[in-house]
Order: sequence, then structure tokens, then C-alpha cells
Amino acid sequence: MSAWPVFLGVTVVLCGFAAFATGRALAGTWRPMWWTVPYCLLLGVLGRFLQWSLFGGTLLSPAAYAVDAMVLTAIGLFAYRVTQAGRMVRQYPWLYARAGLLSWKPVGPEGGRAAPPAEAEKN
Repeated sequence: MSAWPVFLGVTVVLCGFAAFATGRALAGTWRPMWWTVPYCLLLGVLGRFLQWSLFGGTLLSPAAYAVDAMVLTAIGLFAYRVTQAGRMVRQYPWLYARAGLLSWKPVGPEGGRAAPPAEAEKN
């Protein structure tokens, strides 16, 4: 079997979903962003093993592992940032507004957003 369909199927689709879920889970539990990297490096090992065991690919190829690991790390970091931006805006709507898919911005008085909850004003 050709290498590109195997790469797309195993690395991008199968392990990519796992990397995306890893990034979301780490951001959802407020873990540091750098934790995504070692987990995605392990997913790169899994991807190489699946390509070798199921499709007869090369198991011990540093170049192929590097490509797999970089793709999975990019997917994981993307998912982390998207999830973190969504959580910041949802959890602190009086402080932050969405500034794109991957970021948020502070909201000041000129932003026209709602004031903080009443409990914070009483203290």
C-alpha cells in the first residue's frame, strides 16, 4: 500500500483524533500547554507502531517519526488553544471576549459587555 493513504489514515485521522482529544482534555482540566507535547510524542510512537503492524510500514524511522510527531503535536496544540479560548470566554464573560478562534481579549468599559456578577460588586 502507498505511504500517503496510510499516513493520512493512521496519523492524521486516527491518531489526529486522539491528539485533538488530548489537547481538549488538557485544556479542559487547566493543565499547562506544554503537557500536550509529551502526550503527542507518545501518540507519534503509537502511529509508527500502527503503520508498521497493520500496513508493513517502517517502525524505526526517525524521519517518519518526526513528521508524525510534529503533525500530532500541531493538532494537539491547536485543540488545546481552541478549548482554552472557549473556556476563558465562557467562564469569565465579564473579563474576556472572543478575539478569533484561538484567542481572547480583555473587555473594558468601552466593550459594552455586562458588569461582573453582583457578588463581586458587594465585596
